[in-house]
Amino acid sequence: MKRDPKALVLLAAITLFAVLPLAFYVAADVPRRSSLKEGLSILTVLALVAVVAQFFLARSLPVLMHLFKAPAVQRVHKVVGYCAIALLAVHPCLIVLPRYLEAGVRPLDALVTLLTQFESLGVVLGLAAWASMVLLVATAYGRMRLIRRRGLRYRSWRSLHGGLAVGFVVVGLWHAIELGRHTGLLLGGFLLVLAAVGLALLLRLYLLDRPRQSRGVPGVPS
Repeated sequence: MKRDPKALVLLAAITLFAVLPLAFYVAADVPRRSSLKEGLSILTVLALVAVVAQFFLARSLPVLMHLFKAPAVQRVHKVVGYCAIALLAVHPCLIVLPRYLEAGVRPLDALVTLLTQFESLGVVLGLAAWASMVLLVATAYGRMRLIRRRGLRYRSWRSLHGGLAVGFVVVGLWHAIELGRHTGLLLGGFLLVLAAVGLALLLRLYLLDRPRQSRGVPGVPS
C-alpha cells in the first residue's frame, strides 16, 4: 500500500512537537503536583515547543514547501505562533492562578513578588523574554505598516523578524531551563537540540536566499 507523504510529515510533526515533549515531561524525576498545576505546566511546555517549531515553518524545510502550498504553510505558521504566544503572554498569571484555590498569599501579591525578584537570574530572563515577545508580536502584526512607513524591503523586515524570534527563543529557553521544574536533562536537552536544528535551518535559508536575491531572481521578494 502506497503511503501518503503528507500524512507521514504530519505524523512526524505530531511526534516531534507533541508526543516526545510530553514523554520527556512525564519522565522528569520531579514531585507531582495538583492536576491544575500539572495541566498548566504542560500547556506552557507545549507553547514553548510550538514557538521553536516556527523555525521549521519559515520556508526552511523544502519538503514542506513541496508537499503543501506556501500559503497553507504560512497560515499554519501564523495560527500556531499566535496561539503559542498568547499562552506564553499570560504565563506569569498562570503560575499564580492555582493560588486562588489555596490558602496563603493572595494571587496578586504572589504575582508582584514573582515579577520583582530581580536578584533571580531566571526571573530577569523571563522578563527579558516577555519583552522581546511583545516586540516580536508587534513587528509581526504591524508588518505592512512598518514596511510602508519605514520604507523597508520585505527581506529587511524578514531579517528583523527572524532576529527577534531567535532572541526570544534563546532567552526564553534559558529562562525555562533556569527555573522550569521539568526542563532537566531530558526535556531541557531535547528543547536545546530542537532549537539548534531549527536555528540551523533558518540560517541556511537566509544564506541560500541572499545570493539568489542579489542576482534578482524573478518571483523572490526583496
